[in-house]
Amino acid sequence: MTMPAENDPSLDEREAAYDRFVLENLPRNYVAHFVHGMLGMTGFRLVNAPTFVPAYLHLLSGSEALVGLGLALQQLGGVLSQIWGANLIEHRKRVMPVAVRLGIGMRMPILGMAIAGWTLTDTPLLVAILLSLFTLGLFSGPQRVTFQFLMAKVIPVQRRGRLQAWRNTTGGLIAAVLSYAAGRYLIGENVLGNGYATTFLLAFALTSLGLMVLQSIMREPEPPQVRPQTAMSERLRDFPALLTGDKNFRDFMWVLVLANAGRVAGPFYIVYAASVIHLDGTSIGLLSLAYLGADTLANLVWGYLGDRNGFRLVLLLALVLWACATVLLVATHQPALLFAAFFGLGAAQCGYQMSSQTMVLEFGARNDIAMRLALTGTVEGALSAIAPIAGGVFAAAAGHAPLFMLSIFFELAALGVLIWRVSEPRKR
Repeated sequence: MTMPAENDPSLDEREAAYDRFVLENLPRNYVAHFVHGMLGMTGFRLVNAPTFVPAYLHLLSGSEALVGLGLALQQLGGVLSQIWGANLIEHRKRVMPVAVRLGIGMRMPILGMAIAGWTLTDTPLLVAILLSLFTLGLFSGPQRVTFQFLMAKVIPVQRRGRLQAWRNTTGGLIAAVLSYAAGRYLIGENVLGNGYATTFLLAFALTSLGLMVLQSIMREPEPPQVRPQTAMSERLRDFPALLTGDKNFRDFMWVLVLANAGRVAGPFYIVYAASVIHLDGTSIGLLSLAYLGADTLANLVWGYLGDRNGFRLVLLLALVLWACATVLLVATHQPALLFAAFFGLGAAQCGYQMSSQTMVLEFGARNDIAMRLALTGTVEGALSAIAPIAGGVFAAAAGHAPLFMLSIFFELAALGVLIWRVSEPRKR
């Protein structure tokens, strides 16, 4: 090993220089992540909201099982790729070039769904959409790890909540309006011959613009030290140590497992709504507006609450709201209450996503952030992949009401583990 020169800066000096770089570039990096997140979330929500894609799959297939399969394939792609994504970046001092390549790869399947909608019909179209969803998940897994890793590098922990709050609020407001417009006009009027394809093209354009802004504005620091490059098979053997070395993180993982098991009902919210009200472009737009509009309003509350009190409290409140909104959904046959249920589900999902993704950054050492993200993302993705298929089979056999009650059971179980087993990591 080469000995450091006498005048080489010490580790403490390099850490101080790293912190100075972060603070000096915080305004521009804050703007870069805000604009990228705002435009990216606006576009991706048009694809990931539990309205457009499930409704389109149901329209093409008429099968609840195939709706579940489509959503499961998207999640499966993320399961297969997140650990690879973490292994790809954790030894690099600069990860932005990798992030851009992964970002491009994530956006191309959305363009593919749009092109397929205009050029294919019947079974080929359905197969193309399913393959596009799998590819979207394949790139979204490592992109999630990479972009959360980037945020951890350039945004101090006490400011991440408000950044996500304003980013998600602005993006959510735009997404809510666009969702209503897409349902009412693009799909309702079948713009360009296929309103769903036109909606996917709009999502591709917005997400691509956000990536361009991030690449041109953000300044990435080089950390004082990084992990040595390691074969993925060897890195996988470190996973048990990540869990056994931190009981709080291990119990937090159980919360994620149970909460994601509760997603078994997610793809069928909109399918259930079709049995309550007439599901046309306008009603899809209104329910999308409720779901994404709640996200818009809730983000500021969740973000500032998390920065002030820690994100454990946010996760706790989100799980309570998730269970209550699901109870309302299964109990109502009134359009107004159905709108309220979707509003509650949107607010709950917003709080769950923000808190779970932010808390994981606060456990353990900085050098292990990428693998902690990959581990939690892989577990979440695996369960989210299984849940839609299991939900489709369960719904076909038992109906929607028992499926939603099963979801409520898992959310309450996750809430119990969080209350009694997980402490706020920021206060340790």
